[in-house]
Amino acid sequence: MNRRGRVQILLVEDNPDDAELAILALNDAGIANEVHVVGDGVEALAFLRCEGKYSNRNPYEPPNVVLLDLKLPKVNGLEVLAQIRGDPRTQQVPVVLLTSSQEQSDVAKGYKNGANAYIVKPIDFKQFSEAIRHIGYFWLVLNHPPPVVDPNARRDTN
Repeated sequence: MNRRGRVQILLVEDNPDDAELAILALNDAGIANEVHVVGDGVEALAFLRCEGKYSNRNPYEPPNVVLLDLKLPKVNGLEVLAQIRGDPRTQQVPVVLLTSSQEQSDVAKGYKNGANAYIVKPIDFKQFSEAIRHIGYFWLVLNHPPPVVDPNARRDTN
């Protein structure tokens, strides 16, 4: 989490080795301290919805980007993506699919369901590290995310 306690990257990855590689790559880019890792789709949705053990999170401070594996236990990545896009609090959060699948049907489903990017995980650590570094740099430094509005916040009518 960053100094305000806000998670900038939600990494949804069930493979501990892939999660560790992503953390190492993000650490090399200087942003690993702003990452929260969950291992399945149910926990990812609980985090984003601020439910269960995440009930103390502010639902109007979503992560800046979600790095989402497709092949997850309990709820698969495409379903997580569909639920992210269906929730007004998270529908504008950028989602990057990170997967080993190069199947054209998976790529098409990912974009059809609202993915912002689809990255095939390289087998080589150097390539993977470089891809993660670029993702972090783009989504956290270059990109200007839309503002998240708390519907309960008072609005000036002047």
